[in-house]
Amino acid sequence: MSNKTLIMIPAYNESSTIGRVLDDLANQPYTLLVVDDGSVDETTRKAREKGVRVVRHAINMGLGAAIATGLEVARREGFQVAITFDADGQHNPADIAKLLTELDSYDLVIGSRSICKKRMPFVKKVGNFMLNMMTLVFFGVRCTDSQSGLRAFNRKAIESIRVVSNRYEVSSEILYEARKKGLRIGEVPVEVIYTDYSVGKGTSLADGFKILWRIILHKPGGDMR
Repeated sequence: MSNKTLIMIPAYNESSTIGRVLDDLANQPYTLLVVDDGSVDETTRKAREKGVRVVRHAINMGLGAAIATGLEVARREGFQVAITFDADGQHNPADIAKLLTELDSYDLVIGSRSICKKRMPFVKKVGNFMLNMMTLVFFGVRCTDSQSGLRAFNRKAIESIRVVSNRYEVSSEILYEARKKGLRIGEVPVEVIYTDYSVGKGTSLADGFKILWRIILHKPGGDMR
């Protein structure tokens, strides 16, 4: 299974962290793919220096577009599993094995930071709660961490989920698409490594309200762009 697993790393201006993240993943027996979403720094160069394949967008298109690109590579090249992994250093590579184990029972597995809340900043707890509630109300999906960047897709999910949203609301859209296609959604607690950098790079309160607004405007089956 390991050589059929693609770790997709969406990245936008992550030159200060991408090298360390790739070093941390280097001992994992999986294929790595950095999707550089139009960075204007040295993200692509630093990733390629590590010998990692990079697919680069000519302009910044958003997280959703980066995930869509990664899933398209996984579909086209026959990967049985695809995992999204943030480029800011907040995820623990050891948690990948937990997600893979849960794929024995589910089609889409979310690495939930909310189940393990020990170090989650208060603002993030509040923001996650609001977005989780909106995901439940508007999309009918109950999840403790709807915005997690650590997710595992089996082949059925890779084939079934087609991302439309270009921006951060993609996280909720993926859950909606999974439910609509009858996929089994599971969660597993994961460690999160908060640093000043990762907190600053993450979804801000303003971003959270933008996501809420776009979810409210979204009509199931419609276009979220």
